[in-house]
Amino acid sequence: MTVVGNTIAYLDGDTVLEAYFAYDETITGQRPVVLIHHAWAGRDEFVADKARKLAELGYLAFATDMYGKGILGKSPEENAQLMQPFIDDRAKLQQRLQAALMAVKLMPWADNQQIAAIGFCFGGLCALDLARTGVDIKGVISFHGLLFPAANIPQPIIKAKVLVLHGHDDPMVPPEQVLALQTELTLAGADWQVHSFGHTMHAFTNPQANNPDFGTVYQASADQRSWILMQNFLAEIFR
Repeated sequence: MTVVGNTIAYLDGDTVLEAYFAYDETITGQRPVVLIHHAWAGRDEFVADKARKLAELGYLAFATDMYGKGILGKSPEENAQLMQPFIDDRAKLQQRLQAALMAVKLMPWADNQQIAAIGFCFGGLCALDLARTGVDIKGVISFHGLLFPAANIPQPIIKAKVLVLHGHDDPMVPPEQVLALQTELTLAGADWQVHSFGHTMHAFTNPQANNPDFGTVYQASADQRSWILMQNFLAEIFR
């Protein structure tokens, strides 16, 4: 196994974006694709590490960029300022997601019939919104994602299978939002699963998360269990 990682520039209109991609160069031919959507700070080392781990599993992993080449937040205040325009304008967010999808489809290692998307925190919302657009991909996974619906798509038709991995004690996503998402996914015709981890808050996959007052705390068991659930889900949708 030899995992290769590099960056690639792509465009959304006039905005230059920079993805990080990884793949195992010892595998010949095209392979399934996993898009990775970052949390509110931007395309950072956390998602690059996830890309390399997914490449080790045999996938072409493509960590997308929602904000622009080289743009990273350095504080919760900066992160919120970067994320909020996309929360306020979901059509803008969805257009940027489509730009990444089109970019990865042009890569020679990509099997365009075998694509999934995952995301963490804000990236979980991104993965779900990609599914809400009705795009014909195999599945999406939200890790401790934001779950509120997209007002610009009030009645989505979702073709992708959906896996939601959620901390039950996440103060940013109360139980009523989880229930509302389940109702939305059912009405959208989606094949969906929601797994809630007890005694688990927001950002449970991030070892750097240690702010219980803010609601972001790493939870090792939920991190490990969610990664196993992701692997099982990808094996199912790509078979």
